[in-house]
Amino acid sequence: MNSDLEISNMHDSANVVVGVLKSLANTDRLLILCHLAQMELNVSEIEKITQINQPTLSQQLMMLRKSDVVTTRRDGKQIYYSIKDQNLITVLQTLYELYCTTPKKNFEI
Repeated sequence: MNSDLEISNMHDSANVVVGVLKSLANTDRLLILCHLAQMELNVSEIEKITQINQPTLSQQLMMLRKSDVVTTRRDGKQIYYSIKDQNLITVLQTLYELYCTTPKKNFEI
């Protein structure tokens, strides 16, 4: 019985991880999330920083909301976005350290 519970928990966790990885598997969404890892931003700030224009930005923000990796709050007419789970920020920081801070490696097969 204990093994069934562990497998069920692993399955649930795997579903969460797959959702997070899907949210990262798009250049625009990854750029948005990298900036949101730094601070909460409103839509116009995200557009300016990432240079992702409407309607693409709206589509990608919708995908991030659907995948439940961001939260929103409204302040007047502005909608602010932030990352929902601190673990995602850790993943983004790790990806940054692995791929963005070192000189590009020559990947030869």
